[in-house]
Amino acid sequence: MSNILDILFSILCGLFGLCGQDDCRHLTYLDNKLFVCSYAVDDISVELFLRDSDDKPYGSLSRLAPVLDRQAHMLMNGGMYHSDLGAVGLYVEDGKQQKSISTKGGWGNFHLLPNGVFWVKGDRVGVSETKAFIKSRLKPDFATQSGPMLVIDGKLHPRFLRDSDSRKIRNGVGVSRDGKTVHFAISTGSVTFWDFGELFREKMKAHNALFLDGTVSALRTKEFRQGGWRQLGPLIGVFKKPQK
Repeated sequence: MSNILDILFSILCGLFGLCGQDDCRHLTYLDNKLFVCSYAVDDISVELFLRDSDDKPYGSLSRLAPVLDRQAHMLMNGGMYHSDLGAVGLYVEDGKQQKSISTKGGWGNFHLLPNGVFWVKGDRVGVSETKAFIKSRLKPDFATQSGPMLVIDGKLHPRFLRDSDSRKIRNGVGVSRDGKTVHFAISTGSVTFWDFGELFREKMKAHNALFLDGTVSALRTKEFRQGGWRQLGPLIGVFKKPQK
């Protein structure tokens, strides 16, 4: 029943502009409660933020929001980080690489290979598996590496288990195959990697999607806020693109 309501809402949203200012909505998928923001890439700009003008980490969405010189459609935490709030893997801001890309395996979600990179280059936004990103030789304006990948070229991460009992709050980002739509999602309850990946692959039709973080996950729009109780590293901002 909930899936039927979601479909009807999407149709009404497209016909009559009922999505709300932020193109975001609550939905239920595979019995999981989620909040998803979907944007046409041509209508937005996406940026990453880590440190302020005094070289101190912002650390939270609530601290970042007041210093921006324009209203953000959405703010979200954007990848894993060390105790000093620095990025674990690749991090690029305003075309400057602050941390190099990591190809190492190891313990934890970041090293559950394959992992990947969320990147912005000019008017393009993408999610690429790490080795594919390196092979592309792309020089992004903004990039953050995280892991694991949720969806890789239309397929779920090979190490996800349908019957996993690991359930946590999670957030991630996915991009359509044609690169024209980007989806940001956060679970409002605990969710498995399998179900979260299926959200992007089946529900959002994302060809590639990346897990950003779990438990500490936070998202902020004009009408919705979740998380923010823990310090955060890289942050993502989505803004309305200036009219030419």
